[in-house]
Amino acid sequence: MKRVLPIVLSSLALSIGVFAQQAEIDKALLAAPRQMKDGATVVKWNKDFTYSTLKKGTNKMVCYDLSGWPTHPAFFIECTSLENLPRVAQNLKIEAIPDKAARDAEFEKEEKAGTRVKPEFGSVWIHLMGTDAEHARNHTTIAVPMATSKTLGLPENGSQGGVWIMNAGTTTAHLMTPGS
Repeated sequence: MKRVLPIVLSSLALSIGVFAQQAEIDKALLAAPRQMKDGATVVKWNKDFTYSTLKKGTNKMVCYDLSGWPTHPAFFIECTSLENLPRVAQNLKIEAIPDKAARDAEFEKEEKAGTRVKPEFGSVWIHLMGTDAEHARNHTTIAVPMATSKTLGLPENGSQGGVWIMNAGTTTAHLMTPGS
């Protein structure tokens, strides 16, 4: 019995760990489009702004849970292109600066220095966010780094009620769509 108990406890701990990891994967995939969900990669961000892969995917989509991270809502799931992971890491590092003015200054400094990591042009950023899962809403944008009204022919504000470029002329430029 003395030998069996450690084996049983080890098996139980392993089972609980696998279940917990599957729950993390399932939560991160809540924001994924149905047709891309099965092939999406899932990562878990570490406090040092690196990540661990929880599920290797077969397409370019990656999803992760940033619930409770600095500057993020209590419930925040994000999916984007694997190509954007360096951008996410840089964002998380800067967002960890507690003082808003200092944080904004760091973003501006990186932008002006040309060291801001550009997202993949045309990649989607899909967010599912809110106070909790029950009250979360979807928000989808499309990255168009450095785009302007002149380069894309779209307005740089939402006053016309259609798609528009937010943060035009910067690495953060993205298409906003009404209602998303």
